[in-house]
Amino acid sequence: MHHDKHPDYHPVVFRDRAAGYAFLTRSTASSDETIDWDDGRTYPVVDVEISSESHPFYTGRARTVDAEGRVARFERRYGTDPGSGADTGAGTG
Repeated sequence: MHHDKHPDYHPVVFRDRAAGYAFLTRSTASSDETIDWDDGRTYPVVDVEISSESHPFYTGRARTVDAEGRVARFERRYGTDPGSGADTGAGTG
């Protein structure tokens, strides 16, 4: 087995400042900043812009796409009235 081939994998605290949330995990990320954790030990801390606590998908604030509303808007915009002759389907004749 080759030594020195893999990066250092150690405990790191990731802190989401937007949500005021921090979590301890193992990572290869490093930082000069440290934080005193709940277990009394000191760990390197990495600040992140977004985490599961502040991401709209995980918090339920995500905007869902309404497919039916898109179809209705398309029909209003381009007028797909069946009686207008706009539909020139194959097999007519």
